[in-house]
Formats: sequence, structure tokens, C-alpha cells
Amino acid sequence: MTETTPAQPQTQPQPQNTTAQLKRGVVKQVLSGDAIVLRGPPVNGPPKEMTVYLSNVSAPRLAKRPTDNSEGTPDEPYAWESREFLRKKVVGKEVTFFRDFTATSGREHGRIYLGDSENAENVTESSVAEGWVEVRQGTKGTDEYTQKLNELQEAAKASKKGKWGPEEEAKNHIRDIKWTIDNPRNFVDSLKQKPQKAVIEQVRDGATVRALLLPDFHYITLVMSGVKAPMVRTGAEGKVVEADPYGEEARFYTESRILQRDVEVVLESVSNQNFVGSIVHPNGNIAEMLLRDGFAKCVDWSIALASCGTEVYRTAERYAKEHKLRLWKTYQPSAALSGDKKSFQAKVMEIVMGDALVIKKDSGEVMKIWLSSIRPPK
Repeated sequence: MTETTPAQPQTQPQPQNTTAQLKRGVVKQVLSGDAIVLRGPPVNGPPKEMTVYLSNVSAPRLAKRPTDNSEGTPDEPYAWESREFLRKKVVGKEVTFFRDFTATSGREHGRIYLGDSENAENVTESSVAEGWVEVRQGTKGTDEYTQKLNELQEAAKASKKGKWGPEEEAKNHIRDIKWTIDNPRNFVDSLKQKPQKAVIEQVRDGATVRALLLPDFHYITLVMSGVKAPMVRTGAEGKVVEADPYGEEARFYTESRILQRDVEVVLESVSNQNFVGSIVHPNGNIAEMLLRDGFAKCVDWSIALASCGTEVYRTAERYAKEHKLRLWKTYQPSAALSGDKKSFQAKVMEIVMGDALVIKKDSGEVMKIWLSSIRPPK
């Protein structure tokens, strides 16, 4: 995180510890309605991160995904709405973190301010005012600040906002998450390649993500069709234990653009229990961007599935090759065909797909070629 000493917002109460550090960072991820991950500036690679918690409040707990050793847990009522309120407000934005205290566990607790110093918004106060978090009683913090939070909470209760709505409604605010899909192929076919709204919940590597499909909360692992990014293997607490060259950079590239963003997903096929498809963000197709900037390579087995068409990805990859970007920094183009070399006789050895085949020249050389200017049916 970047330490700074900007003028404090006019509405910001003075903490007991006047030497507390202010830090600025970009919100990478919102873990729950009261916890976020801040990301500093990248320096010679992916940036440092820190998890911070909103002081004096608690949010309903989100569901935990089942694992081999655990059955998982369901949402507490309103946990999703609490997380979504904060996510939509701060993800991808630069904020100021004001540390109130460090818990014995080592967790940093404080306040998040959104906006410039003249009229910065205290997001804790906003969450309390909308009824998405509850004020902790008897916790650390200035009496004046706690009093203000309590006043906001009482107003939210009186208006029956958020989690303070009718008790009988609480059961309707628990997600029914589908952690597994019994027949992935049938599921893909049922969607008929129609774009599905989704939130990207995790980026495993530059071209593999976990996404939550909306509004029915199907949780899927998605491999981007037509591309392959360098491998990243993580261990405990998500720490990288092994990565191919440019693997961490490729993952950061994808994270910084689509992690916890609202996107559209087109499911095109399946590979084992993983789904294969395209991800479209309002700013463009992330797979095409990865290829153009040299963070991924085209893969033959799934490129024909890509909704945008094969040539879009081939063109993006060629650009990275020509400019020797990252994965292509040592790329040497094959000698161009000239004169009578532009045509030759060969034997077809294999049909790979509708626009690609493997041939064997009279010299014994085996090569793969693609038919130009066409797009075969999927």
C-alpha cells in the first residue's frame, strides 16, 4: 500500500491515535460486507496486497464452498446483499484506508474513504445507513464515531432497511448456490450460447476463472476458449508456490480487469468438469487482450469454439509475435514463402477441424495449415 498524509475529510472524526497511518490503494476484492483486499501499485511485478476490516461493524457471513474436507456452510440472511453493496461501491476504485487499530490476530481494522479529501465518503457509515452491517457494541473506536454509527443504525432500523426488514423475509435472502452441476454438457446446451450475467469470483491463472452465474447462482470453473495462459499453482492461503514465466503477471493482468466485475459469460463447451467459454467485459474480450499483450497463446483444440471467431484471436496473437511481447520475446518468424515456394504439393495427413489440416510435403516435412478467411461451424 502507498502511505500518504492527505488532508483528512471534513466529516472524518479524529481517532484517538493521531499518528495512525493513512494508506491509499485500489480495492482488488470485497470478501464480505465488512472486509476488503487492498492492492498497492505494481513494482517489478504484481503488487503487494493487504486485507482490511471495517472497524466497529460486522456483516452477515457468506457461504463457504464445500471441499474434500468440509461440507461448506450456507449464507447468513442478507450476506450476499451486504457484500454486493460494498463490491459495487468500491471494487476497482482507489480508496483511503484509515487504520483505527490492529487486533491481536494481526488484522487491520479501520475506515475506508471513497473520493477526494474534500468530500470523501465513509463507506462504513454508508453500509450502516443502508442496513447491510451491524454496529458492534463495546468495540474499540472513538465514542463520537460509535455514537454516529449507532444513530445511523437506529434510523435504518426505523426505516426497515436492509437486514432490519421484516423477520419473516430473512429466509428469502439466503442464496441457493449450485456448487456443482451434475451434467455440464446438458447445462451448456440448455443455454444455447446466450450471454449470461456473471461475477468473476476468483482468477486461478490468466485464462482460468471461477464465476458465479446470475441470477441462479451457479458456481463454475471457466477456461477461456481459444487461449492458454502460463500456469500458476497456489498453496495454502492462495500463496503462489510455482509459476511458469509470466504466470503471475498474466494472472494479475486478468485480475485487475475482471476480478469481481460484472461481466457476461458465453458457455461454449466442457472439458472434464470445467466449462469452456468466452468472457466479455464492457471494455472488451479479456482473452483477445491477453493474446494481444503477449500473456497467452492460441490453442487449437478450443479456438474454433470462441464466439468472436478464430481470426480475431489469430490477429491478436500475430500482433504480440510481431512486437515480441512477453511470451514471444524470443520469437523468430519462419522464412516467408516466395516465388515458386508459395505453392507446393503435399499429402493431407489429418483434418484437425473445419479450417485446419496437417499435411506432409514431398520433402517429408510435416506442417499444419489453416484455411484463410473462413470460419467453420462449431
